[in-house]
Amino acid sequence: MRHATVLRTGLSALLVLGAWTAVGPSTASAAPTDSAELPASAALLSAMQRDLGLTEGQARTRLAEEKAATALEPKAQRAAGSAYGGSWFDPATGKLTVAVTDAAKAGAVRAAGAQTRIVENSAARLDAAMKRIDALSAPDGVASWRVDPATSRVVVNVVDSAQGDNDVRAFVAKARKAGPVTVERTAEAPQTFAAGTVGGDPYYTGNVRCSIGFSVHGGFVTAGHCGRAGQQVRGWDNSYIGNFQGSSFPGDDYAWVNVGSGWWTVPVVLGWGTVSDQLVRGSNEAPIGASICRSGSTTRWHCGRVLAKNETVNYSQGAVHQMTKTSVCAEGGDSGGSFISGDQAQGVTSGGWGNCSSGGETWYQPINEILNRYGLRLHTA
Repeated sequence: MRHATVLRTGLSALLVLGAWTAVGPSTASAAPTDSAELPASAALLSAMQRDLGLTEGQARTRLAEEKAATALEPKAQRAAGSAYGGSWFDPATGKLTVAVTDAAKAGAVRAAGAQTRIVENSAARLDAAMKRIDALSAPDGVASWRVDPATSRVVVNVVDSAQGDNDVRAFVAKARKAGPVTVERTAEAPQTFAAGTVGGDPYYTGNVRCSIGFSVHGGFVTAGHCGRAGQQVRGWDNSYIGNFQGSSFPGDDYAWVNVGSGWWTVPVVLGWGTVSDQLVRGSNEAPIGASICRSGSTTRWHCGRVLAKNETVNYSQGAVHQMTKTSVCAEGGDSGGSFISGDQAQGVTSGGWGNCSSGGETWYQPINEILNRYGLRLHTA
């Protein structure tokens, strides 16, 4: 690559979909003490106002509340012990709510700083039911299933048009035997968001265009359905980047690509020419209910909320487990792109339904699972 294009090439290819919503370079040394001082870029605040219907002040407050809830969640879970039934962020109160099966544990959880709700089933029981349902073979009319801590049930999502399908009914009947299950309807079946080769700032493997997630030391992470181990990867300028070193799909939807041949990794995400490049500072997991944003090579920046965790998504290629569902839209070519909450990496785009004109839902594969699976280290500022 020519020297003049090295920086542009490296950033756009490696970080095109990274945590664009993270901390802006101008605030890298700041130590935030309240919502007004949160390291939020103008682009993040603007996207939250557009997609979540917030004012700038409300967006700043939301970020501060979500940061506190994210830090509190593991402490509250420890306080609940075996009575823990799951947790979620409540935008109405700005606090973390923790479900508990034992009223005697509620006081300890509240003392830790969280709200509580008494529920019937523990997270362990619901997770066990999920595993039993995961072992079933799901027909196309079943979109997904997940643990819902707010209702203390496993929710099975069935496509509207398939409600009367005999195979769907049989699956639901078997699922009900696996544990506490409720059925909800969804408008469409999920699909992955890979796309044919088009222009922009993507990466390519074969004739497929996908989006890069987050830089790790030695490469980047992305979606597994975008390529298989050993396949070559080309950057936005069609130059060779590296190869898929590991890939899993279906079952999981994650992969990682090594970086070489003049390319390198930095904890920065390209701002698409409209905002400053952004920094990534960690990968603390945001709770259900938190606001979250996504970047992709087709639709770029969009925000929404975390709707569910530990959801199994039934794509036509097979089921993918332990996904996180969001209200963020996406389209073909966004696969592999980054989901971020505040300045914390959350995961890589897998698939969903709908589009960014009429809306929809999108799932991502959590980043920490990918890092642990391949022994990778997130590149952070």
